[in-house]
Amino acid sequence: MSAEPIGASERRAGGVARATGDQQFIADIRLDQMLHVKLVHLDCGHARIASIDSSAARAAGDVVGVFTAADLASPMPRFGPVYNDKPVLAIGETKYHGQPVAAVVARTKEAAEAAVELVRVEHEVLPGVYTVDSALDPESPLVQEPELRADDPRRNTNVLNELHFGWGDVDAAKADLVVDNVYEFPMVTHFAIEPHGFIAAPEDGGVVVWTPTQNPFQMQRIIAMVLGLPVAKVRVRAPDSGGAFGGKQHPKYEPLVALLALRTGRPVRLLLTLEETFQEVRRTSCRIHARTGFKTDGTIAFQDIDSDFLMGAYADIAERVIAKSNYLACGPYRVPAARIAVRALFSHTAPSTAFRGFGTPQVSWAHESQLDDAARSLGIDRVEIRLQNLARKGEAFVPGDTPADGDWAESVRKAAAAIGWGTPLAKGRGRGLAVAIKASATTGASYAIVRLHWDGSATVLAGTSDMGQSARTVLAQVAAQELGIPVDWVSVVMGDTAAVPFDLQTSASRSTVFMGQAVVRACQDIKAQLEHMTADLGLEATGNQVDLLRARFGEVRGEVIGVGSKRSEHMPDHPLGGAPSFYEFSCSASEVEVDDGTGEILLVRHITVADVGKALNPQHVAMQDEGAAVMGLGHTLMEHVMLDDAGRIRNLGALDYRIPTTKDLPLDMHSMVVENADGPGPYGSKGAGEGGLMATAPAVASAVTEATGVVIRDLPLTPERVWTEIQKSRGGGGRPP
Repeated sequence: MSAEPIGASERRAGGVARATGDQQFIADIRLDQMLHVKLVHLDCGHARIASIDSSAARAAGDVVGVFTAADLASPMPRFGPVYNDKPVLAIGETKYHGQPVAAVVARTKEAAEAAVELVRVEHEVLPGVYTVDSALDPESPLVQEPELRADDPRRNTNVLNELHFGWGDVDAAKADLVVDNVYEFPMVTHFAIEPHGFIAAPEDGGVVVWTPTQNPFQMQRIIAMVLGLPVAKVRVRAPDSGGAFGGKQHPKYEPLVALLALRTGRPVRLLLTLEETFQEVRRTSCRIHARTGFKTDGTIAFQDIDSDFLMGAYADIAERVIAKSNYLACGPYRVPAARIAVRALFSHTAPSTAFRGFGTPQVSWAHESQLDDAARSLGIDRVEIRLQNLARKGEAFVPGDTPADGDWAESVRKAAAAIGWGTPLAKGRGRGLAVAIKASATTGASYAIVRLHWDGSATVLAGTSDMGQSARTVLAQVAAQELGIPVDWVSVVMGDTAAVPFDLQTSASRSTVFMGQAVVRACQDIKAQLEHMTADLGLEATGNQVDLLRARFGEVRGEVIGVGSKRSEHMPDHPLGGAPSFYEFSCSASEVEVDDGTGEILLVRHITVADVGKALNPQHVAMQDEGAAVMGLGHTLMEHVMLDDAGRIRNLGALDYRIPTTKDLPLDMHSMVVENADGPGPYGSKGAGEGGLMATAPAVASAVTEATGVVIRDLPLTPERVWTEIQKSRGGGGRPP
């Protein structure tokens, strides 16, 4: 054990099991008499279902049943994290490529797969809404039925909501330079190594559901609503996920498997293929029109931002993604006047959901590229223009809201120094730097129970999900620090709504701050009880907890139980429902080399710097930021979901949808932190782990521009796109070699 657990790179809890293959993921769970589920899909985006003939499938060997919307419930339950708009199975129409119209339940996986091919669905392919332009076109078909939002004046449009933020008078603002551009950010998928999987079984007059969800208690509430059961009769068990990144934050097929388990009276299991997972979750795509005014010295005069975000067929959590990200669409800068308008648009595409960064990569792509354009036009260094406009610590850069909570300029200077900013470059090379800011959790409730056992060891009960961010390790370090015991004397239990206290959700990099504080307070509760115990027994406070516990409990044994919580309440008058508890600020810097003959980008060096307050486990912070950086390089250089005219995803799966491999990584990559102990979490910590991807795209694009002279405003920066723009800049044409 380290002398002090906090600030030490303690070994990750469960790391050995993951490395050796002993970790039990959802696909490894086996239950007696378990049935297998496969889904029936249509090969198009939008279609009217005329009829479903399942007779041949029902007659097939080992098939227990085939269930359509008509077979499950009437009316068909709808659900969602905010709006109850998504049916458990498609009703009358499919709204996106891959939406299931029926579910086959069989005794074996092979029998279920064979029976799916026997289901005949008569359908008519309908025109669909697949782009921002078609979503805004009043002549386009409606994605959502108007009766689902009968009181909404937008019910006969494909606009779910239009949000407005801002301050000051943009129209009266004076600027010497106005930068006016449009930016595109594509659909991308989470591509977790572990596809989605779900198991459900009847239990004690209710149901138990296994799902690697990030939000077990939200899942419990929604399943209970769908089934019409008390929350106490729904148990959610959440094994650690094999990657989530927001894609497993909200319900997908859990209500379906719960219904099937109750209907069949048997445990049922549904494991999606990677291709099916592509069809179910993605990041919001968008088009952002930004007008930014500048003074001749580079000072920002105003921001005027108009955006359209393509949500998909159902709302899921996309409206919240759009609201939180666009609330900070001006970035971490001092902006005297701002006008921000954003529309959340329905489309006949996979529903978009939470994705690491929660909309910040989209808005930072725009606001950082705007600053680069201004710097080039005004002849100002790209780092200096950022330092000049960055909000200072304690400054309310969004008027009336949480002020800047870090010395953000320190992060920028650290990244610039690490990338060698200002030093000579070889021909064909360029450097870029960009920043991004994300509002943390605005509301929340985390509860923790800590049990100090008679031998001085401890068990922490927490509702947080460990989805790769090493929450178990950090919470054990916090408890060990507070109780003065070795880290390996602490066990952390999570992932079971029947065993752990409530936690709102594992998202927004909140766990260290919210659950960490709850654990601190539970330990403080224990220490207060120990002080009373010492006084009651007439003992001197020696600090030897084991002797004290033995003196108190004797041969009968016992334990001391502490309870702690951390809450942030809803603020109805705030645009986000609550002020950010902290900001996740990050700076990325890249050096690239571009082959102008092919458009290929070689990442020579990539740097991330995160303002973390205090790194409770430095190695884990570094791993999170490096992993985030690689994800950011994916959506920057290669990742994008491609649709055909019928709304079908053309690049389903690992072969046709490219993600970074070891061959695509930077030759040199470093993650750094700024620690000023100025966060609201334990020991001055802030949340971390998302920042590494938030500013990646504008940093790399800035470097590409310096290397080639071309400016690209549509992602990703594929070799073809880069080569084409180089040829255009030289007056050439044709296709890349």
